[in-house]
Amino acid sequence: MLQNRNKTADYKLTIVIPFKDERDNIAALEERLTAYLPVCHAAPACVLFVNDGSADGGDALVREACLRHPDFFYADLERNNGLSGALKAGFNLCQSELVGYLDADLQTAPEDFDLLLDAMGPHELSQGIRAGRKDGIVKRISSKIANGWRRMMTGDGATDTCCPLKVIRTEYARELPLFKGMHRFIPALILMMGGTYCQTPVRHFPRTAGKAKYHLGNRLAGPFFDCFAYRWMRRRYTSNRLKDTNL
Repeated sequence: MLQNRNKTADYKLTIVIPFKDERDNIAALEERLTAYLPVCHAAPACVLFVNDGSADGGDALVREACLRHPDFFYADLERNNGLSGALKAGFNLCQSELVGYLDADLQTAPEDFDLLLDAMGPHELSQGIRAGRKDGIVKRISSKIANGWRRMMTGDGATDTCCPLKVIRTEYARELPLFKGMHRFIPALILMMGGTYCQTPVRHFPRTAGKAKYHLGNRLAGPFFDCFAYRWMRRRYTSNRLKDTNL
């Protein structure tokens, strides 16, 4: 059974990295994160890899990396849950003050967490905006359409909700209702919970290894219907945030 307190409580920031079949990216991740953690603007910082049902041996490479680095941790899920489920599992395990989110494909740079941390101020979420996106034209157009539809349906004003570079205050991250597909609505969910967010441009790079898990269908069809789920949830959301207690 998991203990009430885990090792992430010794850090200010935990970077959660969900991964599935990203074997070819693990070595580069290890190298980049090893160099970044000591100079992170929210030091001490650690990494939590969340294995979302990998079948390519990448999970073994992550375990080996964790043996080499005392600030690397892993969590293996019993079955594939999708990105939202893997993120939620990682957030729930974190006991640091802040949690970050980074994709394993390294299309965004770990070093740019500092941009988000510096901009965060009093906000509950600091959100990246992928500047000069290096994705193909179909992906960029579908993302533009999906982001526009989400902004209209949620009113969250977020420019790039799916940017895989975020920093969230852990007390809010652990309360996020991340059902399947809801990772696309994190800014809207933070607003629903009474928090605020800021947006900062970050660098974006082409994928150099592994394969993307998303295609035109799940970039457009899923978000279209998920907007209605969000609006249903927003009307029924109740806050359990305490003002005071003598416990």
